[in-house]
Amino acid sequence: MAVVDNFTADPDHPPVDWPKLLLGFSGMVIGQFMAVLDIQIVASSIAEIQAGVGATADEISWVQTIYLLAEIVIIPLTAYMTRLWGTRNTFVTCCAAFLVTSVIVGFSTDIEMMIVTRALQGLAAGAMIPAVFAIAFTAFPPERRITANVVVGLIVTLAPTVGPTLGGHLTDALSWRWLFFVNVPPGLLAIALVWRWGDFDKPNPALAKGVDWIGLATLTVGLLSIQYVLEEGAAESWFSSGLILWLTVLGVLTSVVFVWRQLTYRQPLLNLAPFRDRNFSLGMMMNFTAGASLFSSTLVLPLFLAQIRHFSAGQVGTTMLVSGLSMLITGPVAGGIVRRYDPRISMFLGFALAAYGTGLGARVTDEWGFAEFAWLQALRGVGTMIALIASQTLTVSTVPQHLMKDASALVNLTRNVGGAVGLAVITTILGHQTAVHYGALTSAISIDNQTASALLGGFSQMMADPGVLDPAAAGRKAFSSHLHQKALMLAFGDAFAWLAAGCAGAAILGLLGKPGKARAAPLMEAP
Repeated sequence: MAVVDNFTADPDHPPVDWPKLLLGFSGMVIGQFMAVLDIQIVASSIAEIQAGVGATADEISWVQTIYLLAEIVIIPLTAYMTRLWGTRNTFVTCCAAFLVTSVIVGFSTDIEMMIVTRALQGLAAGAMIPAVFAIAFTAFPPERRITANVVVGLIVTLAPTVGPTLGGHLTDALSWRWLFFVNVPPGLLAIALVWRWGDFDKPNPALAKGVDWIGLATLTVGLLSIQYVLEEGAAESWFSSGLILWLTVLGVLTSVVFVWRQLTYRQPLLNLAPFRDRNFSLGMMMNFTAGASLFSSTLVLPLFLAQIRHFSAGQVGTTMLVSGLSMLITGPVAGGIVRRYDPRISMFLGFALAAYGTGLGARVTDEWGFAEFAWLQALRGVGTMIALIASQTLTVSTVPQHLMKDASALVNLTRNVGGAVGLAVITTILGHQTAVHYGALTSAISIDNQTASALLGGFSQMMADPGVLDPAAAGRKAFSSHLHQKALMLAFGDAFAWLAAGCAGAAILGLLGKPGKARAAPLMEAP
């Protein structure tokens, strides 16, 4: 016999079959966990993936970026898809597509194949994430919805926490391909649970007419164009390249058309009305910055440990565990702090703490390891978690209730856009600053520089082997490689400084909000 809860006499709210609801919802949570996990699970194994598919340092960042972009493109369509086909059919289909594409990604033989299949994987994943929060807000009784959202938020926080660590040890024990194969067992469980018990709503085929395909097309073209410009602009000398110039024009024009379309079309993908609220507009800047900081930091640290310290994937994962644990532990405490105090103050303190922690990396050296990065990660993790919760609270604190679902969709979208842009900008900074520092180091070398001469002589002696035809030339090559490593290390310091500056700017902007009655934010997506 089914266990039901007659929580109200209101005929609009029928009794809840709790076993069915919890089992079906648990399947959705498992799928959502995998979707979020796959953003971060590659972070510790970037070097191994790069070697496995023959990618350059600039190309490898697309492994994370394209996944985020694909999620961004599909998020606006998710609500429409679940209404048209029903939540169960949509989720099961997307989860199955996620599993198939995960396996194909794992078999990638070159970077082009990986980028295409990661994009398809991201499309499937992006459709799963918002659906879970929507069900938490609609399928549970009114008095249980806040609890459902808090529990889901805490569960999903585990994904970025364990992602880099799990990924690093999987790569060490098996290979980087298992970062994607590991999705199969839990994915099959999620499909089984949702298909059997996830009958949350009914499809509405009448919605097949009226979808804003023009809005979707302009959003996709605009995001991909601008992202390519940010990723490849420095390598192509920016606007001296015809491709970069025309993609910039295309990205700007399609973005303008998309905004116009959303303001005028009868059934827009995104309702932009919440932007009329001052707190919402400021909060969107905060969420953009938080997304950029979170994802960019997760890229910079593994790259440093792999390229400068030459850590294995397992060592990288173990080192990054501090950041995830600090965020996981801080989550429940941060929620209480934000509810008790003005969210503007909490947001300022959170971003300021994240800025200070990240700024410690500006003094990074090639001797930094677990101990040195532990303090940086702990401060950044605690600050970022407080800032995320506070910015979410400020963002929706004065938005009218009837616009709350639209506001939540925009917040999730903006956070992912911030992450994608942050990854592109930080990759550009690393490439540009490495070249700048290398030029400065080489220009400082002269025949009268005793230190440089001694180093060059030492490298030449090291190459004095019977098998080396020209020890002097080999020594100069090794010396050049040494200088490049030094330049790269300095560039990582600059990247940490830029991230800190962004967090500091967000802290100041956060004080410009106006106090509003804090409310639990529905459909909040965990970072």
